[in-house]
Amino acid sequence: MSREPRVDAYIAKAQPFARPILSHVRERVRAVLPDAEEAVKWGMPAYTVGGKIVLITAAFKAHAALNFWRGQELESSHASVGAMGQFGKLKSASDLPTDTELDRLILEAADLARAAPAPRKAKHPPRPAPELHPDFAAALEQAPQAKAALDGFAPSAQRDYLEWIAEAKQDATHQKRITTAIEWLSEGKKRHWKYEKC
Repeated sequence: MSREPRVDAYIAKAQPFARPILSHVRERVRAVLPDAEEAVKWGMPAYTVGGKIVLITAAFKAHAALNFWRGQELESSHASVGAMGQFGKLKSASDLPTDTELDRLILEAADLARAAPAPRKAKHPPRPAPELHPDFAAALEQAPQAKAALDGFAPSAQRDYLEWIAEAKQDATHQKRITTAIEWLSEGKKRHWKYEKC
């Protein structure tokens, strides 16, 4: 693994307490992952395999951080919540895991990086389409041009109209919104047409 001059410069500019932390992590990566590459990502030292990030280190005014890219999938007794990285705010090299533990985590993280991409969180199921208010349906039947415009819109634009009318709490408000919707739809306008770029 060749040394990246920007990582050298980053470590040299770090606060004195942080330099041994950053250097130690760098040396452990070099020892256990000879095929790793050094890089600078988002202005911080990063170590990659096959172009995929294994871990990133960072130095701040009062602490340093070690962040395994897919750290939530690693087994570690040092996991911390609330600070950047899985090991909390590192203030000295003694805050790091033992070399044995750190080496194991580096190898495990590299295996994850080489494997398939991290699993994506399940998407929320699509929201059900709002129901067409009966009075709005009747008004659309009397205005074929407005109905054709609404039917031609993308589902999100249709939803804008249907939700706007459904949200009205009083009959008078329903009727006013339906009248306005028919007028705008007859002109081919979307619900938020006033905010569209000309």
